[in-house]
This record gives sequence, structure tokens and C-alpha cells, in this order.
Amino acid sequence: MRAELCCALAITAVTGFVWPASGADVETKASYACTEGRTIDATYHKDSVDLVLSDGRKLTLAQTVSGSGIRYANAEETIVYWSKGEIAFLTDGITSYSDCMQVAKK
Repeated sequence: MRAELCCALAITAVTGFVWPASGADVETKASYACTEGRTIDATYHKDSVDLVLSDGRKLTLAQTVSGSGIRYANAEETIVYWSKGEIAFLTDGITSYSDCMQVAKK
């Protein structure tokens, strides 16, 4: 319970989004434009994020501990997505989506 409260407070502090008390899975969507013409479409859930990358990949990553912002990763930590405010990045060890700026929020 304490970890859930900590994560909820971090999400609220960074995004201003407040989760309903009922625990319903409310989603927030955002689109990012990155360097080299790459894009990320993100759908944020309470404990995970769904990503659609401009190279055609679709990923679902679990929320993990972050010192600042919101961090998501796969179980092996080989794919990491991080966002804070209107910036984001994703790395998978091969391709980097860097310097991503939010262009739309729904």
C-alpha cells in the first residue's frame, strides 16, 4: 500500500493527474516527437504504459522505481521508457528515441 501511495503521489506531482479513489484504470494519452523524425504515442495507465513507436513496435511496460519523473521497463530492464513533464525518451540498447517533446495530450 505504501509503494502504491508513493507511485500515485509521484504521478500526481509530475503530471498533475489524479487517479480516482475507486482504483479504476483511467488512461491519459500523449504523443511525442523525437530526434531523427521518430515518434512515440503513449497511453499511461495506473501501473503501466502502452507505447506505439514510429518503427511499428507496440510495447507494454510496467512502471518501475524512478528518482525523478515516471519510469517504465520490461522485466529484463532491456527496454526503458522515462517521461517527466513534457519530455520523454526510450532506449532498448539498439534504437534510441531521444529528445522527445510532447506534441499532444488527450
